[in-house]
Amino acid sequence: MRAGVPKELQTCQKRKLRPCHISTEHTALEITGRDRPGLMSDISAALYELGCHIMTAVAWTHNGRMACIIQVEDGLKGGPIMVQKRLALVQEKLESVVEGHHENRDKKSVLLTAPAADRTHTERRLHQMMYAEKDYEPCQGCDGSCRYWNGCKKTHVTVETCKEKGYSVVNVRSRDRNKLLFDTVCALTDMQYVVFHAAVSLKGSMANQEYFIRRQDGSSLASETESRKLAQCLVAAIERRVSHGLRLDICTENKMGLLWYLTRVFRENGLSITRTEIGTHGERASGCFYVTDASGNDANPRTVELVRQQIGGSVFVVNKSPNSSLSISRSNGEMEERPRFSLGNLLWSQLERLTFSFGH
Repeated sequence: MRAGVPKELQTCQKRKLRPCHISTEHTALEITGRDRPGLMSDISAALYELGCHIMTAVAWTHNGRMACIIQVEDGLKGGPIMVQKRLALVQEKLESVVEGHHENRDKKSVLLTAPAADRTHTERRLHQMMYAEKDYEPCQGCDGSCRYWNGCKKTHVTVETCKEKGYSVVNVRSRDRNKLLFDTVCALTDMQYVVFHAAVSLKGSMANQEYFIRRQDGSSLASETESRKLAQCLVAAIERRVSHGLRLDICTENKMGLLWYLTRVFRENGLSITRTEIGTHGERASGCFYVTDASGNDANPRTVELVRQQIGGSVFVVNKSPNSSLSISRSNGEMEERPRFSLGNLLWSQLERLTFSFGH
């Protein structure tokens, strides 16, 4: 054991089971809709009842919306589900779970895709799904009352258009964090903008990004409405990955119905999932869950400890400290972990890629 971290959990962490790309060996389910307490529990329960073994699952929630990508295999035979009749049954069942709370019945909330070599990167696809759900509409960022960003920790976005030179200048200021550059460029690219010059700087915990952009047809932004929507979408792209709640890292036995069991334990103890990422590797499964109470407030430590005991296996509670480092604790010990790679760490290697097409 290293500073209170079980050897089993260390092994799971080293394997990096995060599903960054959708596997070409499993059936992928894309699910969107209005977020509500217990939704992940209902989805995973439905899949368990239909004999689907969940191999990986990634779910984001933001502004009352939810986007989730789940990879499943046939629970009896293994491999992707290929029988069309069964696929239709899975889709129908999941739609009944999600659309009971979906205000737009004409919009499909569940999409099934067969194994393919050209599937989009999972996290980029989640951005696209959230964008389609219009989770950006409530986003405003800072209202400017902080007097030119001095000391403000909120996200700032300004868009200025230079029609004479045919480009628009986008300035983004936010807290530095892992994958910040990726999220920003995803938003610009999915909105059909081309980045032809960029500059990024880091000051303390804050990152400043400047992009010179054009539409794909070569023109600059045409209206105030378009500029406002772009600013909202950039704020949303940055906020989606900023997880709220207490983080639980889990490493346990890989078995049928595992996600259903885990989410059921959270639900029965009054905890809501704001974000989750779980993957499998042979006989083991590991991942993380961000949880709050049913009202979206901090979870009661006693409740979290009860959940940890019920789940079994290796479970660690991870809290974010004020300086953005991670503090990992358990009932019998605690440790601190250095911050992960951030924008400042990966700046130069990432900037070299900005001029290329941001495809699959």
